Amino acid sequence: MDSASLKTPSPARSAPSRRAFLAGSVAATALCARAWAAPRAKAADLHIEHLIRRMTLEEKAGQLSIFRSPVANMRINPLGRRDPTRNDALADVRLGGAAGYFNGFDLAFNRELQRVAVEESRLRIPLIFAADVIHGLKITFPIPLGEASGFDPELCRRTTRSAAEEATSYGLHWTFAPAVDVARDERWGRVVEGAGEDPWLGALIAAARVRGYQGEDLRAPGSMVACAKHFAGYGGVEGGMEYNTVDIPETTLRQVHLPPFKAAFDAGALTTMAAFNDVAGVPCTANRRLLTEILRDEWRFRGLAVSDFEAVIELVIHGYAADEKDAVAKALAAGCDMSLGGDLYRQHIPALVREGRLSGTIVDEAVRRVLRVKKAIGLFDNPYRSLDADRQAAIDRRPAMIALAREAARKSVVLLKNDGGALPLRKSGQSIAFVGPYVSDRSNVLGSWAVYAEPERAVTLEEGVRAALGPDASCSFTPGCDPDKPLDGGLDAAVEAARKADVVVLYLGERERITGEAASRVSIVIPPHQMALAEAVATTGKPVVVILKHGRALALTGAVRDAQAILCSWFLGSESGNALADVLFGDHAPRGRLPVSFPQASGQEPFYYDHRTTGRPQMDDAAAFKARYREVTNEPLFAFGHGLSYSTIAYGSTIVGAPRVGRDGVVKVSARISNTGARAAHEVAQLYVHTRVAAITQPVRQLKGIRHVELAPGEEKLVEFELRAADLAYVHPDLAAHADAGVYDVWIAPSAIAGEKASFILV
Repeated sequence: MDSASLKTPSPARSAPSRRAFLAGSVAATALCARAWAAPRAKAADLHIEHLIRRMTLEEKAGQLSIFRSPVANMRINPLGRRDPTRNDALADVRLGGAAGYFNGFDLAFNRELQRVAVEESRLRIPLIFAADVIHGLKITFPIPLGEASGFDPELCRRTTRSAAEEATSYGLHWTFAPAVDVARDERWGRVVEGAGEDPWLGALIAAARVRGYQGEDLRAPGSMVACAKHFAGYGGVEGGMEYNTVDIPETTLRQVHLPPFKAAFDAGALTTMAAFNDVAGVPCTANRRLLTEILRDEWRFRGLAVSDFEAVIELVIHGYAADEKDAVAKALAAGCDMSLGGDLYRQHIPALVREGRLSGTIVDEAVRRVLRVKKAIGLFDNPYRSLDADRQAAIDRRPAMIALAREAARKSVVLLKNDGGALPLRKSGQSIAFVGPYVSDRSNVLGSWAVYAEPERAVTLEEGVRAALGPDASCSFTPGCDPDKPLDGGLDAAVEAARKADVVVLYLGERERITGEAASRVSIVIPPHQMALAEAVATTGKPVVVILKHGRALALTGAVRDAQAILCSWFLGSESGNALADVLFGDHAPRGRLPVSFPQASGQEPFYYDHRTTGRPQMDDAAAFKARYREVTNEPLFAFGHGLSYSTIAYGSTIVGAPRVGRDGVVKVSARISNTGARAAHEVAQLYVHTRVAAITQPVRQLKGIRHVELAPGEEKLVEFELRAADLAYVHPDLAAHADAGVYDVWIAPSAIAGEKASFILV
C-alpha cells in the first residue's frame, strides 16, 4: 500500500473539525451520514427529546450507568467485586436502571435482558452490550503494538473489521477500543495496547482501527461502536508505573498525546474513555479541561465519554473529591457522561440534582449523548441486532478470518538482526533444535487482553513448524525451563538437544501476564532463568536464532543480544505458530518495522526516537559534560522504524525538489531505493523532518510519511513524498499549531537514525 498519500495528521490544536453533524448524531463523518438520512435524524432528535422529558431522575441515572454482566466470562474479575445475579439485572432493566452491560456473551440471556428492556420497562429504551475487544474476540490477532509493526493502517482496519464482525455475532454493540495512547516508557505494561511511541503513526492507526470497528454503516449487523481511549496522556505516566500521575505541559499533551485521539474522532469514533491518571493534578475522570473545553468546545465532539472501570470512586482516593456524591458531581460536571462498573451514578445523581448540587441540564445532556449513540447504531429500530444465534454460527471460525489472523501475524514480525544470513532456515538438509519455554506452550500465545479467546485453539510454534516441515523433519522441541522458573534437568536437556542440531532456535521472553494492564516492570529484560538457558545453549557453539515473545521493547543482553539472528515476534495471536513458521523458513520474508525503540539498558527509559536535543548533546564518544549516561551511549540498541528483510536494501541520497517553498506550496522529497540482494523484498521507506529553529525546541526527527515498496532482486525504484506547511506545524506556546518560516532538514530512511540529510527553506 502507499501510505504516503494519506493525509498527514495535524497536531491536536488544529482548526475546529469540519465534520457535518446531523441533528445531534454523534459521529459526523460520511460513515454516520450513511447511517442517518436527514428525515431519520430529525425524527431521532425529536424522539430523544421526548424521552428525556418523560424520564425520571432515577431513569436518567440508569442511562448513565453500564454494569458488568451477570454472565461475564472474562478470565479475570479486576477488583474481585460481586457481580449482579441474573435476577438482579432483570429487575434493574425492568425499572430502567441500566444503560447496558459489558463482558457477557450469553446470547439467550442478553436477548432476554433486551426483551425486558423494550417490552417491560416504562420507556422501552434498549440496552447496549459492550466488551474489551482489543485485538479480536475468539479469533485473536497480534497484540496492537505488534500489529503496529506492519506500519500498515489498512491491515489494522482489516483486522478490526474482522474483529467487529465476530464480536457482533456474540451480541456486542460497543468495544472499549482502540487504545490510542502514545507510550514512550517501555516499563509501562499498557504499551502493549497502543501503536507505540510515535504520534504521527499512532494517528494513522487510530483512524484506521476506528474505521474498521465501525464499518461503513453503523447500523449494519457487523459494525460496532469504537471507543478511543484512554483520554488522555495515559502513556505519559511517571516512571512507566501503571495508574501513576502525568505531569506534562499542555504543549506536550497536544503535540504528542492528543493527535491520535483527534484522528480517531475525525474518523467518526462515537465514544471515548477517560483515563485513570491525573494530568497536572486533575484526574481525567473529572478533568473539565480535557472532557469539555478541548473535547467538546474545541473539537466539537458530540459523542459520549465513559469512565474507566470504577474510576469515579477513585476521585476520592486521588484526593480530588470529598466523598462518593462529590465524585459523581465533579465527574458529570466535567463531562464524564457514563460510569463504567460500580453504582455511584445510579445511587447519587437523583439526590444531587434534588439538592441543587448538580445541574439537571448537565444530566440531561449526558443522557442525550448516550441515547444518540443508541440511535446511531439502530438499537431503537432493531433492539435485537447482534443477538442472532444463526449469524453467530455462520461467522464462527470463518476461514477468511483465520487466514487474516495468520497474515497479520507474519506481517507483525520484525527481523532485528541476521548476521551471516542465518535466516531463513532450510526446510531440509539441516537439523534444528527448538529450545525455550514457549516452543510448545499454548497458554502464552495470545497476549494481554485476549480475555475472551480460546487458547486451546491457538497454534503453538511446534505445531506450526511440524505443519510446515512434515512428520519426518529433523527437529526437536525442548522447553529448557518454564516461563516463570527453571526446570529440573532443563538446562542439561536443552544443551544436549543443541549439541545434536545444526542450528538452535531459542524462543524466549515475557509471559502474557507480565505485559498489559497492571504489569509495569522496573527492568525490561528477559527473565534471569531464561537468560541462563540462553547462555548454556550458546556454549555449544551452534548458530543461534532468537525469537522474542514480548509486549514491549526489551533491553537485550548476553547470549540473546549476541545471537546470529533475532526475530521480534510480540504475541502474535491465534495463528502464531503458523505465522512464525512462514517467516522462519522463508515462505514469507519478514517486513515489520519497530514502532518502539529498543534501549541498550532499562535505565534509559523513557526512551524514544523523537526526543529534543539539549544544549550539550552527545556528539561523539566523550562522556564528560554531555547529556548521556556513563554506562551507555544515547543510541538505541534497535531504532524506531528498524526492520530487516531477507535481502539487502540500499538507500540513495535524499533529494529535495526545490530549495525554497512558500506556505501554499509543496516540496517534493525523493530518494532511490535499490534491492542489492538475491531475494525479493518489501521495504518500508520512512520520511523524517526536523525543524532547525522553533519557538519551542523540536525533536531531532519526526516521522511524516511512510511508503511501502516491493522490490525484485536488483530492482531500483524512486520513492517520493510531498510536504506542505501543515505537515511542518507544531504546537506553539500559545497552543496554536502552525509552521514557522525557516530551515527544515529531511531524511528518507529505513529507520529513525539512518538516511542522508537534505534541507529546504520554508518562506
